[in-house]
Amino acid sequence: MATTSAVGGAVVAGGLFAGAPFAAEEAAAAVTADAPPSGRLSLTVNGERHTAEIDNRTSLLDLLREQFGLPGKKGCNAGACGACTVLVDGRRVNSCLTLAVRLDGAEVTTIEGLADGDELHPLQRAFVEQDAFQCGFCTPGQIMSGVGCIEEGHTGSHEEIREWMSGNICRCGCYVKIVRAVEQTARGK
Repeated sequence: MATTSAVGGAVVAGGLFAGAPFAAEEAAAAVTADAPPSGRLSLTVNGERHTAEIDNRTSLLDLLREQFGLPGKKGCNAGACGACTVLVDGRRVNSCLTLAVRLDGAEVTTIEGLADGDELHPLQRAFVEQDAFQCGFCTPGQIMSGVGCIEEGHTGSHEEIREWMSGNICRCGCYVKIVRAVEQTARGK
């Protein structure tokens, strides 16, 4: 005597599971269809060429931290604080808002790539000399934004520096000293 039962949408007849091959094919197709699109990316980070296979939704910040092992800051992850600022082809960007897949072939500079061995970048040195940080949380983004500000030529006055650095938030309120450090570096002092 054969028994028939409905189990999870498949029919079981006589103890045999009918429809298993179809269910397996359907499940495999669903996994493939649900898999996020991925791509291959090649870029230069701090002078070193990297190639990676990434999920197309990966931010530059996550790529730098999770695949390339760079410990840059992850602040708000919404583009509001500037802690994750890096330079892409010489222009500053919030790496948390930048899709890595769009940067194929780009040159990226992070805070880890500014110093030349033990020789600090002039702005890093100016931050120390001006005591332009307290807790240090915003410092990498402030320095990277400051380098971009200098390279873009936005250092004509205190007001101009403040305006062009306004996307970088300092919880400790070191803005006066940060502006002095950027100005000092821009003037070559």
